[in-house]
Amino acid sequence: MLRWILGGREAQSSVEKSPVLCIGEEQPKNCFTELQVLKGHFDIVRFLVQIDDFRFASAGDDGLVLVWNIETGERLQELRGHSQQITAITTFTCSNGFTSLITASSDRSLSLWDPDTGNRVQTISDLQSSVKCLLVLERLSMWVSGGEELCVWDKDFQLLCHRQKYSDTGITALIELPENLIAAAVDKEIVIYRLVVSPDSSVSVTDVHHCSEHHDQIRALININDGIFASGSHAGELILWDSTNFQNLAYEHILWEESHPSGQTETRMAAPKPSEMSIQHLTTNGRLILAAVGSGLYVYDVVTKAVVAYRKAAHDSDVLHIMLMSDNELMSCSEDGSVRMWEIQDLPLAAEPASAGFFGMLTFGRSSKQSGLQSKKVLEIPNLRTLELTGDLIGHSGAVQMFLSFKEKGLVTCSTDHLLILWKDGERQSCLRSQALFRKLEENGGL
Repeated sequence: MLRWILGGREAQSSVEKSPVLCIGEEQPKNCFTELQVLKGHFDIVRFLVQIDDFRFASAGDDGLVLVWNIETGERLQELRGHSQQITAITTFTCSNGFTSLITASSDRSLSLWDPDTGNRVQTISDLQSSVKCLLVLERLSMWVSGGEELCVWDKDFQLLCHRQKYSDTGITALIELPENLIAAAVDKEIVIYRLVVSPDSSVSVTDVHHCSEHHDQIRALININDGIFASGSHAGELILWDSTNFQNLAYEHILWEESHPSGQTETRMAAPKPSEMSIQHLTTNGRLILAAVGSGLYVYDVVTKAVVAYRKAAHDSDVLHIMLMSDNELMSCSEDGSVRMWEIQDLPLAAEPASAGFFGMLTFGRSSKQSGLQSKKVLEIPNLRTLELTGDLIGHSGAVQMFLSFKEKGLVTCSTDHLLILWKDGERQSCLRSQALFRKLEENGGL
C-alpha cells in the first residue's frame, strides 16, 4: 500500500500508534489498492453527497460545490455562488425524478442547483442566521432548514412556515419521523414537531413533545427504523427512543476511562475529557448501531439491546465519520488522517477482557435528571465480540472529514488537506482495463 504519498506528514498526535493496530503493508482483506487524487478545492472539504449511481458532490470551507464522476474522477461541474463556507448540503429529488442540490452557507443564504448544468436555479439571501442542517421530506415535496430557526420550504423555495428562536446553539440535527413528525436536536433536548397541511395547502408546525433526558449537548441524531430513533451526546450518552410515543427505550452511558494503577475501583469524580467520550457520529443498518466515541468505536444491537463489540482506541485521534458496510464489516475515518476497515469477529479465549481499564463505565436502564452521571459498577458483557483491523487507507495529509461508498465502483474521501481521494478495487480496475484493451483490439482488427 502507498503510505504518505502526498508529501511529508508530521504526526498529528504525540501518541505513537499501537502495535496492535499497525496492520502493515500486507492487507489481504483490503481491496482498495489503487487511488486517484482529485484537486479543485482550496480549503477544507467537509461534505460529500451522492447524486446518482455515477456522480457525487463535494463542498467545504471555500464555498465551492464540485460535481464529480466516481468512475473517472472527472470534475463535471463547478458551482459558484456562496461567498463563505458551506454549512450543509443535501439532494432533493422531485416527483419527475430530477435531482437537485440544496446548499446552505455561513453567508446566510440557501441555494438550489442543477447538477447537470451547474446553474443556480433559486437562491434565498439575507437569512436572519446561518443554517446548520437540512432535511428533505420528499413525500411532501418539502424541505426543512435548521439553525436558530426551524423553516419549512416548498420545492420552489417558498417559505411555508417557521418557528423561532432558539438558543445560540440552535438546531444542530434533523430527522423525519412517521406521521408528518420531525425530530430536532436543540442543545440537550430533542424537540418533536408536527407538520400540519391544511386543505388550502397552507402548512403549520407545532411542537408536540420535548425529550429531555440527555445531560449534555446532542451531537448525533439518526433513524433506526420506522419505530425507533437514536441520539448521542457530548457526554457519551446513547439513547434509543420510540418514534410514536417518544419514550426512552434504552439508555447507555459510554465512558472510556483510564485504568487506575493502584487497582482500586474508586469512583472517578472528575469528568473524562470530552474527546474521550463524546459521540461524534452515529450510523445504523436497522439492527446494529455504530457509534464514534472519542477515538473509539462502539457497536450496539438494537434487537437484543446488548453490546456487540467495541474498540476503545480505534484511531489515534477522534473518529469523525463511520459506516456499517454489513453486519460484520464497518469503516471509520479520523482526525489522524486515516480511513480504517474493521471486521467483527468472535473473541478469542485469551483476548482482552471488558474491564474497567478499557471499557470504563457502562450503565443500562432509563436515565433520570436526579441521578446525574453517577458511576455504576461495570457489568459483565456476555457474547462480546472483537473489532479487528482489516485495512488501513492512508493517503491524506490532514484529518479525514467523511467518506462516501459507491460499493464496487469505489470509495471517496475528503479532508482538511483540501483534497479528495478515490479509492478503487485494484483487481476490478485491472479487469476493466483489460476488457477495454480487448475491445479496442477488436475494433482495430487486432494488433
